[in-house]
Amino acid sequence: MIKNKSISPIVKWVGGKRQLLPEIVKRIPNTFSYYAEPFVGGGAVFFELQPKKAIINDLNIELINLYKVIKYNVEELISDLSNHKNEKEYFYEIRKMDRDEGLYKKLSNVEKASRLLYLNKTCYNGLYRVNSKGQFNTPFGSYKNPNFNNKELLRELNKYFNDSQIEFYSEDYSMILNRLDSNSFVYLDPPYDPVSETSNFTSYSKTGFGQEEQIRLKEHCDQLNDQGIKFLLSNSSTPFIMDLYGNYHIDIVYARRSVNSNAQKRGEVGEVLVTNYDYTI
Repeated sequence: MIKNKSISPIVKWVGGKRQLLPEIVKRIPNTFSYYAEPFVGGGAVFFELQPKKAIINDLNIELINLYKVIKYNVEELISDLSNHKNEKEYFYEIRKMDRDEGLYKKLSNVEKASRLLYLNKTCYNGLYRVNSKGQFNTPFGSYKNPNFNNKELLRELNKYFNDSQIEFYSEDYSMILNRLDSNSFVYLDPPYDPVSETSNFTSYSKTGFGQEEQIRLKEHCDQLNDQGIKFLLSNSSTPFIMDLYGNYHIDIVYARRSVNSNAQKRGEVGEVLVTNYDYTI
Protein backbone atom coordinates (compact mmCIF):
# COMPACT_ATOMS: atom_id res chain seq x y z
CA MET A 1 0.00 0.00 0.00
CA ILE A 2 1.26 3.48 -0.91
CA LYS A 3 1.33 5.69 2.16
CA ASN A 4 0.55 9.38 2.24
CA LYS A 5 3.73 11.03 3.52
CA SER A 6 1.77 14.16 4.43
CA ILE A 7 -0.03 12.28 7.21
CA SER A 8 1.31 12.41 10.76
CA PRO A 9 -0.14 12.58 14.30
CA ILE A 10 -2.23 15.69 14.91
CA VAL A 11 -1.58 15.77 18.67
CA LYS A 12 1.45 15.23 20.87
CA TRP A 13 0.66 12.59 23.50
CA VAL A 14 2.41 11.22 26.55
CA GLY A 15 4.17 7.98 25.68
CA GLY A 16 4.06 8.72 21.96
CA LYS A 17 5.89 6.22 19.76
CA ARG A 18 7.53 8.44 17.15
CA GLN A 19 11.02 7.61 18.42
CA LEU A 20 10.38 3.87 18.43
CA LEU A 21 8.65 3.77 15.04
CA PRO A 22 11.60 2.18 13.18
CA GLU A 23 11.82 -0.61 15.77
CA ILE A 24 8.06 -1.16 15.80
CA VAL A 25 7.49 -1.01 12.06
CA LYS A 26 10.12 -3.63 11.25
CA ARG A 27 8.31 -6.04 13.56
CA ILE A 28 4.87 -5.53 12.00
CA PRO A 29 3.55 -8.66 10.21
CA ASN A 30 3.74 -8.50 6.42
CA THR A 31 0.08 -9.34 5.97
CA PHE A 32 -3.09 -8.81 7.96
CA SER A 33 -6.59 -7.82 6.95
CA TYR A 34 -7.60 -5.77 9.96
CA TYR A 35 -5.65 -3.48 12.27
CA ALA A 36 -6.61 -2.72 15.87
CA GLU A 37 -5.10 -0.27 18.32
CA PRO A 38 -6.98 -0.26 21.66
CA PHE A 39 -4.76 2.44 23.29
CA VAL A 40 -4.26 4.74 20.31
CA GLY A 41 -3.23 8.00 21.99
CA GLY A 42 -1.53 10.23 19.42
CA GLY A 43 -1.54 7.35 16.93
CA ALA A 44 2.08 7.47 15.72
CA VAL A 45 2.04 3.78 14.71
CA PHE A 46 -1.47 3.97 13.27
CA PHE A 47 -0.66 6.99 11.10
CA GLU A 48 2.64 5.44 10.01
CA LEU A 49 0.95 2.22 8.86
CA GLN A 50 -2.21 3.89 7.48
CA PRO A 51 -4.23 0.65 7.35
CA LYS A 52 -7.29 0.58 5.10
CA LYS A 53 -9.35 -1.27 7.71
CA ALA A 54 -8.90 -0.47 11.37
CA ILE A 55 -10.57 -0.16 14.74
CA ILE A 56 -9.13 2.60 16.92
CA ASN A 57 -9.88 3.10 20.60
CA ASP A 58 -8.86 5.21 23.57
CA LEU A 59 -10.44 5.77 26.98
CA ASN A 60 -9.92 9.49 26.53
CA ILE A 61 -13.31 10.52 25.17
CA GLU A 62 -12.10 13.97 24.13
CA LEU A 63 -9.31 12.48 22.02
CA ILE A 64 -11.67 10.14 20.19
CA ASN A 65 -14.11 13.01 19.71
CA LEU A 66 -11.29 14.95 18.02
CA TYR A 67 -10.66 12.10 15.56
CA LYS A 68 -14.38 11.79 14.81
CA VAL A 69 -14.72 15.53 14.23
CA ILE A 70 -11.76 15.43 11.85
CA LYS A 71 -13.55 12.69 9.93
CA TYR A 72 -17.04 14.22 9.83
CA ASN A 73 -16.67 17.98 10.45
CA VAL A 74 -13.17 19.02 9.43
CA GLU A 75 -14.09 22.35 7.83
CA GLU A 76 -16.12 23.38 10.88
CA LEU A 77 -13.14 22.44 13.05
CA ILE A 78 -10.75 24.52 10.94
CA SER A 79 -13.13 27.46 11.13
CA ASP A 80 -13.42 27.24 14.93
CA LEU A 81 -9.66 26.88 15.38
CA SER A 82 -9.16 30.18 13.56
CA ASN A 83 -10.88 31.93 16.48
CA HIS A 84 -8.25 30.92 19.06
CA LYS A 85 -5.43 33.20 20.20
CA ASN A 86 -1.93 32.39 21.40
CA GLU A 87 -2.25 34.50 24.53
CA LYS A 88 -1.70 33.45 28.13
CA GLU A 89 -4.88 34.97 29.58
CA TYR A 90 -6.97 33.55 26.73
CA PHE A 91 -5.35 30.10 27.19
CA TYR A 92 -6.45 29.93 30.82
CA GLU A 93 -9.96 31.05 29.91
CA ILE A 94 -10.21 28.15 27.47
CA ARG A 95 -8.53 25.73 29.86
CA LYS A 96 -10.94 26.38 32.72
CA MET A 97 -14.03 25.60 30.63
CA ASP A 98 -14.08 22.04 31.96
CA ARG A 99 -14.29 23.38 35.54
CA ASP A 100 -17.86 24.44 34.80
CA GLU A 101 -19.78 21.26 33.98
CA GLY A 102 -22.81 23.15 32.74
CA LEU A 103 -20.73 25.32 30.41
CA TYR A 104 -18.71 22.41 29.10
CA LYS A 105 -21.81 20.38 28.28
CA LYS A 106 -23.03 23.24 26.11
CA LEU A 107 -19.99 23.02 23.87
CA SER A 108 -20.55 21.23 20.57
CA ASN A 109 -18.36 18.30 19.57
CA VAL A 110 -16.57 20.61 17.14
CA GLU A 111 -15.91 23.17 19.90
CA LYS A 112 -14.61 20.44 22.23
CA ALA A 113 -12.29 19.12 19.53
CA SER A 114 -11.09 22.64 18.76
CA ARG A 115 -10.43 23.29 22.45
CA LEU A 116 -8.43 20.06 22.85
CA LEU A 117 -6.29 20.70 19.79
CA TYR A 118 -5.67 24.33 20.76
CA LEU A 119 -4.67 23.41 24.32
CA ASN A 120 -2.46 20.55 23.13
CA LYS A 121 -0.51 22.83 20.81
CA THR A 122 -0.18 25.80 23.19
CA CYS A 123 0.30 24.13 26.58
CA TYR A 124 3.71 23.44 28.09
CA ASN A 125 5.58 20.66 26.26
CA GLY A 126 2.38 19.61 24.47
CA LEU A 127 1.63 17.52 27.55
CA TYR A 128 -1.99 16.37 27.81
CA ARG A 129 -2.66 15.89 31.51
CA VAL A 130 -5.80 15.91 33.63
CA ASN A 131 -6.38 15.84 37.38
CA SER A 132 -8.51 13.33 39.30
CA LYS A 133 -11.63 15.20 38.22
CA GLY A 134 -10.73 14.88 34.57
CA GLN A 135 -9.86 18.58 34.24
CA PHE A 136 -7.04 19.68 31.93
CA ASN A 137 -4.29 21.14 34.12
CA THR A 138 -1.14 21.68 32.03
CA PRO A 139 0.14 25.30 32.11
CA PHE A 140 0.58 27.72 29.21
CA GLY A 141 3.61 27.00 27.03
CA SER A 142 4.52 30.52 25.87
CA TYR A 143 5.47 29.32 22.38
CA LYS A 144 5.98 31.96 19.71
CA ASN A 145 4.06 30.44 16.81
CA PRO A 146 2.25 27.21 17.78
CA ASN A 147 0.52 25.62 14.80
CA PHE A 148 -2.86 24.75 16.31
CA ASN A 149 -4.69 25.12 12.98
CA ASN A 150 -2.74 22.92 10.59
CA LYS A 151 -5.30 23.01 7.79
CA GLU A 152 -3.31 20.87 5.37
CA LEU A 153 -2.80 18.04 7.86
CA LEU A 154 -6.39 18.18 9.09
CA ARG A 155 -7.70 17.85 5.53
CA GLU A 156 -5.28 15.02 4.72
CA LEU A 157 -6.45 13.14 7.83
CA ASN A 158 -10.06 13.77 6.87
CA LYS A 159 -9.44 12.28 3.43
CA TYR A 160 -7.65 9.23 4.87
CA PHE A 161 -10.41 8.59 7.43
CA ASN A 162 -13.09 8.78 4.76
CA ASP A 163 -11.26 6.83 2.07
CA SER A 164 -10.64 3.98 4.53
CA GLN A 165 -12.76 1.87 6.86
CA ILE A 166 -11.77 3.33 10.22
CA GLU A 167 -13.93 2.85 13.31
CA PHE A 168 -13.40 4.98 16.43
CA TYR A 169 -14.38 3.95 19.97
CA SER A 170 -13.86 5.10 23.53
CA GLU A 171 -14.44 2.09 25.74
CA ASP A 172 -12.56 -0.57 27.70
CA TYR A 173 -9.91 -2.15 25.48
CA SER A 174 -11.31 -5.64 26.13
CA MET A 175 -14.44 -4.77 24.16
CA ILE A 176 -12.26 -3.91 21.16
CA LEU A 177 -10.34 -7.16 21.40
CA ASN A 178 -13.58 -9.14 21.52
CA ARG A 179 -14.54 -7.79 18.08
CA LEU A 180 -11.50 -9.22 16.29
CA ASP A 181 -11.01 -12.33 14.19
CA SER A 182 -7.91 -14.39 13.42
CA ASN A 183 -6.99 -12.19 10.42
CA SER A 184 -6.46 -9.18 12.68
CA PHE A 185 -3.25 -7.64 13.97
CA VAL A 186 -3.24 -5.76 17.29
CA TYR A 187 -0.79 -3.15 18.50
CA LEU A 188 -1.08 -2.65 22.26
CA ASP A 189 0.44 0.44 23.84
CA PRO A 190 -1.05 0.60 27.35
CA PRO A 191 -0.02 3.00 30.11
CA TYR A 192 3.42 1.77 31.09
CA ASP A 193 4.37 0.00 34.27
CA PRO A 194 6.30 2.69 36.21
CA VAL A 195 10.07 2.22 36.43
CA SER A 196 10.01 3.87 39.88
CA GLU A 197 7.47 5.08 42.41
CA THR A 198 7.97 8.68 41.28
CA SER A 199 7.71 8.04 37.55
CA ASN A 200 4.15 6.79 37.43
CA PHE A 201 2.34 8.78 34.76
CA THR A 202 -1.12 7.54 33.88
CA SER A 203 -3.04 10.80 34.22
CA TYR A 204 -3.88 11.32 30.56
CA SER A 205 -7.30 9.99 31.62
CA LYS A 206 -9.16 9.94 34.93
CA THR A 207 -8.36 6.28 35.59
CA GLY A 208 -5.04 4.72 36.49
CA PHE A 209 -3.49 1.53 35.15
CA GLY A 210 -1.82 -0.39 37.97
CA GLN A 211 -0.34 -3.87 38.15
CA GLU A 212 -3.76 -5.51 38.38
CA GLU A 213 -4.64 -3.90 35.05
CA GLN A 214 -1.31 -5.01 33.58
CA ILE A 215 -2.11 -8.59 34.62
CA ARG A 216 -5.60 -8.34 33.12
CA LEU A 217 -4.11 -7.12 29.85
CA LYS A 218 -1.67 -10.06 29.83
CA GLU A 219 -4.64 -12.42 30.22
CA HIS A 220 -6.27 -10.83 27.19
CA CYS A 221 -3.01 -11.25 25.27
CA ASP A 222 -3.12 -14.94 26.12
CA GLN A 223 -6.66 -15.06 24.73
CA LEU A 224 -5.52 -13.35 21.53
CA ASN A 225 -2.74 -15.89 21.22
CA ASP A 226 -5.19 -18.77 21.71
CA GLN A 227 -7.34 -17.31 18.92
CA GLY A 228 -4.39 -17.09 16.56
CA ILE A 229 -4.45 -13.29 16.54
CA LYS A 230 -1.03 -11.66 16.25
CA PHE A 231 -0.18 -8.89 18.69
CA LEU A 232 2.70 -6.56 19.39
CA LEU A 233 2.83 -4.89 22.81
CA SER A 234 5.07 -2.12 24.09
CA ASN A 235 5.75 -1.42 27.76
CA SER A 236 8.56 -0.47 30.13
CA SER A 237 11.29 -3.03 30.72
CA THR A 238 10.61 -3.47 34.42
CA PRO A 239 11.21 -6.84 36.11
CA PHE A 240 7.44 -7.12 36.59
CA ILE A 241 6.70 -6.77 32.86
CA MET A 242 9.65 -8.95 31.83
CA ASP A 243 8.37 -11.72 34.10
CA LEU A 244 4.73 -11.22 33.14
CA TYR A 245 5.41 -11.72 29.42
CA GLY A 246 8.18 -14.27 29.87
CA ASN A 247 6.39 -16.85 27.71
CA TYR A 248 6.47 -14.54 24.66
CA HIS A 249 9.24 -13.08 22.52
CA ILE A 250 10.66 -9.95 24.18
CA ASP A 251 13.04 -7.39 22.68
CA ILE A 252 14.44 -4.48 24.70
CA VAL A 253 14.68 -1.21 22.78
CA TYR A 254 15.49 2.32 23.89
CA ALA A 255 13.69 5.65 23.59
CA ARG A 256 14.42 9.09 24.94
CA ARG A 257 11.67 10.28 27.29
CA SER A 258 11.17 13.94 28.25
CA VAL A 259 8.31 13.54 30.76
CA ASN A 260 10.08 13.98 34.07
CA SER A 261 9.96 16.86 36.52
CA ASN A 262 13.73 16.56 36.91
CA ALA A 263 15.39 17.44 33.61
CA GLN A 264 18.54 15.56 34.61
CA LYS A 265 16.54 12.32 34.81
CA ARG A 266 15.27 12.62 31.28
CA GLY A 267 17.08 10.36 28.86
CA GLU A 268 17.09 6.94 27.24
CA VAL A 269 14.73 4.48 28.85
CA GLY A 270 14.58 0.75 28.20
CA GLU A 271 11.27 -0.44 26.78
CA VAL A 272 10.06 -3.83 25.66
CA LEU A 273 8.41 -4.95 22.47
CA VAL A 274 6.52 -8.19 23.05
CA THR A 275 5.26 -10.36 20.19
CA ASN A 276 3.50 -13.72 19.87
CA TYR A 277 4.82 -14.40 16.38
CA ASP A 278 8.15 -14.84 14.59
CA TYR A 279 9.59 -12.10 12.40
CA THR A 280 12.82 -11.34 10.60
CA ILE A 281 14.59 -8.02 11.13
